[in-house]
Amino acid sequence: MTAKPKETAAPRILVVDDDPGQRSLLQTFLERNGHQLLVAESGEAALQILAAAPVSLMISDVRMPGMTGLETLRRARQLHPKLPVLLVTAYADIREAVGAMRDGAVNYLSKPIDLDELLRSIEQITGPQTATVGDPPPLPPGILAVSPLMRAVFHDAALIAPSESRVLITGESGVGKEVLADAIHRWSPRAKGPLVKVNCAAIPETLLESELFGHEKGAFTGAHQARTGRFEEAGGGTIFLDEISEMSPQLQAKLLRVTQDGTFRRVGSGKELLTNARILAATNKNLEALIKEGRFREDLFYRLAVVELGVPPLRERREDILPLASHFIAQFGSDQTRFSPAVTEGLERYAWPGNVRELRNAMERAALLSRGGVVLSEHLPGRVRPSDTNASAAGPGDPQRLEEIERDAILAALKRLDYNRTETAKALAISRRALTYKIQRLRELGFPVDPPA
Repeated sequence: MTAKPKETAAPRILVVDDDPGQRSLLQTFLERNGHQLLVAESGEAALQILAAAPVSLMISDVRMPGMTGLETLRRARQLHPKLPVLLVTAYADIREAVGAMRDGAVNYLSKPIDLDELLRSIEQITGPQTATVGDPPPLPPGILAVSPLMRAVFHDAALIAPSESRVLITGESGVGKEVLADAIHRWSPRAKGPLVKVNCAAIPETLLESELFGHEKGAFTGAHQARTGRFEEAGGGTIFLDEISEMSPQLQAKLLRVTQDGTFRRVGSGKELLTNARILAATNKNLEALIKEGRFREDLFYRLAVVELGVPPLRERREDILPLASHFIAQFGSDQTRFSPAVTEGLERYAWPGNVRELRNAMERAALLSRGGVVLSEHLPGRVRPSDTNASAAGPGDPQRLEEIERDAILAALKRLDYNRTETAKALAISRRALTYKIQRLRELGFPVDPPA
């Protein structure tokens, strides 16, 4: 009788981070990719775990209260001299990175973590594992994602939704950031709880603190009775903070405290309240640029962006235009409404600077004017009509040629920088997440975007 081969247990990974959201993200993501996880909230706790049981890899934050990640690395190596270590930090200090490498760290990644890059780094150390993720859940009703770019966005959202991690959603106005937040909430264990939405740009600064945290009776003129804030309402569920960049520095400091320990105070009260609401935030601005200008707190950015999801503009995912247009025209008119060939061409060629919101408004107008029949060119806004499209579709130049230039620039930068996505994104002046989605699109088209085997 032939003996059955002994099954090899999945490598055990120790995650060390003082941020519960970061720990939750890594634990959920890596377990769903076939790894065994141990977690520690401090360097001291990590050393206790390492003294009790060996692990295949330690992933540690660098800056933590008490024992830093670098000190944890040094002392862990005293227990296990050959222990592979992957350091993760929000603060890209080159001297620390060099020191970490000298201390034996295998790699050094920046926050917000690029999950694909993280998985590749781990697989280089432990080897690939059998993922347990399976197919992503079906999209919630009313959400369409046909293009590879948007399928990749929702795939990432499905991976991180079960965790407790905070998520920063970025993208131009009108791309569908709120729709993505809806999906994350529906796919999360908090789906039965409330999803509370706050548009930080739509509420006067003097009232935003009260809106978020509530107030006591008499706290300010007009406060005739106590009011519950949105963080209290979102307890057990999710709070979505849209246009987070519009929040004042003073209020940013108070939000930072909520992200650190879940505590806040109502306006006019000295009593500490606690919320366990999961925070999703969104912005159409470059927060890292605002940090350099002193208009947004760096520590708050890294607290909110445990993971960052970028929603690409509609002009970069043209496969979604006609399905979305058909969905909206049926919503506002009739399932029998059709587009003339000229309209179909015009919709696909137009640049849609207002993204999905502009497309939705255009279809509402077309539904009213076409009265459920065939949508003709004259039913579209003037800027969208085919006759005007050649001049306005994508600005000066041939859109196809611009795509080729972008593709060649990405492929050249990847090769020049040894396929390091973080450095490639910096060289191209785009976010890592935006680069990831572009790479996924190029991979589907068969271009060489991965390092040679």
